[in-house]
Amino acid sequence: MTFKTADIYDEYGDVLKVASPIFKDYGRNKIFHGPISTVKAFEDNSLVRAALEESGDGRVLIIDGHESLRCAMVGDMLAKLGMENGWSGIIVFGCIRDAEVISTIDIGIKALNTNPRKSLKQGLGERDIPVSFAGVTFNVGEYVYADTDGVVVSKKKIKIS
Repeated sequence: MTFKTADIYDEYGDVLKVASPIFKDYGRNKIFHGPISTVKAFEDNSLVRAALEESGDGRVLIIDGHESLRCAMVGDMLAKLGMENGWSGIIVFGCIRDAEVISTIDIGIKALNTNPRKSLKQGLGERDIPVSFAGVTFNVGEYVYADTDGVVVSKKKIKIS
């Protein structure tokens, strides 16, 4: 899979939503894309695990962690689970942990930062609802494209080489 978000933007321009450049790259795959699935949860990654246990079918999991920097929403075990189940990537509006190990896992992961503290496990949060952060609303059924330049969202699938 080869594409550049800059080239996608040049071709599709203002029909795209462009996320503010607030994310760092952590996964081995720096370029990833797919249909959007979402989790919204504050410092509880139970629904993240439940999502990543499903067949990803090339989807990208968008996690609205409420910008919390107090704990990690994804660690190496969840990153590996996502890779094994066919998820293309994960974008976290919050933190991850196990960054060194995650850098060796074949999945795209973007997050705000890292934190060694694990999250709660109380089953709190919501799945597959619109989530908004980084100046963008991510809707289930839209498509996200991410690389080292950033993150763009399209209402329709874009043909890439």
